[in-house]
Amino acid sequence: MKKTQASKLRGAKILLGVTGGIAAYKACELVSRLTRMGAEVRVVMTREAGEFVTPLTSARRVSDA
Repeated sequence: MKKTQASKLRGAKILLGVTGGIAAYKACELVSRLTRMGAEVRVVMTREAGEFVTPLTSARRVSDA
């Protein structure tokens, strides 16, 4: 990401809703990128999404960013 794009998200508060489906794996990548760009990201997941990506996996991927 360009530095100017990252600075636009610094301090932004983002709520990401994740539903069941294979695309739930992409949500982890998105959260990681947004966090690296300075955004504060909170995730809400449906029960079905938890079958694809556990909340623990999501938190671990974000903290590795």
